[in-house]
Amino acid sequence: MSRKFMNLDEGQSIFFARELEAVLSRQFDVLYPELRSRMFLPVSNEAGPGAESITYYQFDKVGMAKLVSDYADDLPRADAFGNKFTSPVESLGISFGYSLQEVRASAMANRSLPTMKADAARRAHEQKVDEIAALGDPSSGLVGFLNNANVPAISATTGSWAAATPDQILDDMGEMVQQIISTTNSVETPDTLLLPPAQYALINQQRIVDTDTTVLKFFLSNNAWIRNVDHWYRLTGAGAGGTDRMVCYRRDPSKLELHIPQEFEALPVQERGLAFEVPTHSRIGGTVIYKPLSALYSDGI
Repeated sequence: MSRKFMNLDEGQSIFFARELEAVLSRQFDVLYPELRSRMFLPVSNEAGPGAESITYYQFDKVGMAKLVSDYADDLPRADAFGNKFTSPVESLGISFGYSLQEVRASAMANRSLPTMKADAARRAHEQKVDEIAALGDPSSGLVGFLNNANVPAISATTGSWAAATPDQILDDMGEMVQQIISTTNSVETPDTLLLPPAQYALINQQRIVDTDTTVLKFFLSNNAWIRNVDHWYRLTGAGAGGTDRMVCYRRDPSKLELHIPQEFEALPVQERGLAFEVPTHSRIGGTVIYKPLSALYSDGI
């Protein structure tokens, strides 16, 4: 950042380089709790910035022993086979900048460069990451967490929860857990349930009949597997036919990961006429669900 800029004198150039470093440092520390994909999905940077795709293999074993005689020569054969899966990696980019006059005026007044522009760029970047993590990007082949075609989907038995009883809601929530476990013969055991905000607010307020215990508290206290129930606005209208969707899954990097081979980075300043532009860049591979049967969607709540 110590380079001289064509239209700035020595003092202004030093000021700009120093202030830009401060702006970038502050922006890299900004957190956006309402953009929730990083909270709900294990994030992997393992692939590295040069990766063009994410490839993983899924193996299975087949074969069954049988009772045989002493001289048997027809022993059943065991074997293993695997499938290869590949997900693309794409670049995300956005920029922010300052005009020549903005830099000179800030240097003359000895005041900091405004951080709002860098903040806007960082937020726009994280919004896109959150969107791709949740819903993917069909045009590029990136896959999302909430609409993966390989994850089973059911219709909630109760239907809309607006007029449902606490017992009906508990049955719908418990059904998701039970179905994952029974379908996989207990190989998969979920630990997280995500709801749209309206349904989350409902179970956080509605009480079990003749008690002071909410549906949410009762469910968490009485379910042996689920340890976290939370809300995500992206589940609103995410189900079949635009209905609200609930998702049950295990928050475990061996089951699924959000791939970000290159986190948000600011590139060297570029001169653009009478302005200075700071390009930013990252690489994203979407949400890869290695074990689709470890998750389940329920629509119509």
